[in-house]
Amino acid sequence: MRPNTRVIAFVLFCCCAFGSAAGAPILADHEACAAFDLVPDSLFGAIRANLRIFYGHTSHGSQIVSGLDMLGNESALYAKPAFYEISDDLGHSGDTSWVPPTRSFLDAHPDYNVAMWSWCGGVSDNTEAGIDAYLTAMSDLESDYPDVVFVYMTGHLDSTGPSGNLYLRNNQIRSFCAAHEKILFDFADIESWDPDGNGYPWETDACHWCSAWCAAHDCPGCPYCAHSHCFNCYQKGKAWWWMAARILGWDETTGARAPNDGPAPAGILLRPNRPNPFNPETEIAFSLPAAGQARLSIHDAAGRLVALLADRPFDSVEQVLRWDGRDEAGGEAPSGVYFARLAAGEFTASKKMVLLR
Repeated sequence: MRPNTRVIAFVLFCCCAFGSAAGAPILADHEACAAFDLVPDSLFGAIRANLRIFYGHTSHGSQIVSGLDMLGNESALYAKPAFYEISDDLGHSGDTSWVPPTRSFLDAHPDYNVAMWSWCGGVSDNTEAGIDAYLTAMSDLESDYPDVVFVYMTGHLDSTGPSGNLYLRNNQIRSFCAAHEKILFDFADIESWDPDGNGYPWETDACHWCSAWCAAHDCPGCPYCAHSHCFNCYQKGKAWWWMAARILGWDETTGARAPNDGPAPAGILLRPNRPNPFNPETEIAFSLPAAGQARLSIHDAAGRLVALLADRPFDSVEQVLRWDGRDEAGGEAPSGVYFARLAAGEFTASKKMVLLR
């Protein structure tokens, strides 16, 4: 991270992003929830010491704050950083009324280096032009505040599924962030996947799968999670901490950790594909702790199998497989978001990819 860089996170939730200082995208999604346990203990204090957060949100946006409070109640190690909260949201199609208050607050409070805003249903009924207006406004702010890093975000699920407008508009935000190397907090993606890697593209922000999951697992309770299940808030709190750690320069994929935290855990590793976004080919690398059977497959955002790259024994050295952007029938897969999924024994992991034709 650049010295004295001010960090601005615009978090797009319903009713609730850093152009990367290192020049690489950061994606906080359902995988970030799982990677929370890898964040070195020393980074939580560093995040509190370095980030001060201005957050405009209404009820849905409060989910991330509730999740942070839940984690803070578990351990003082996860005590929430300094937040200044106001009641407001990003509005609907083409609304940029949130920009002047953002400028005013940042100009008047130079000690605040993180700013978050939320959607309140503003993605579900948005248009392509409306999302473009949001993205343009964000880019203009980045140009006017060259030492500020902005974080983008998607809107919450609304049960309309992969064929619905929300899915299209969220993918519009995802594609922009991937293409321009932004930091994205993928609010909808966190709601779409349980910790076992099962996808729920037709889910709502109520997170019905959370109830089923917590009926079979120990889950923390909470006083209140607006419009949703406590586990949904909990997952978003974990993803936020992971994102904040990445903002400070930590990278679990390379084993880079804070001093005195020891080596990265040994085991299975699925690396981010390169390049990403890509057209028409990309490489996917993974490694196993010992020789064994592994399956690497490509799925679309609805969880459907698109291509099976391998299902066979591998040795323990790092493997690199290539996907040529074609489906199992040999046709070209369309532009969009895809997932590389690695399965080895009881272990599963996935990485998000963006194909841009």
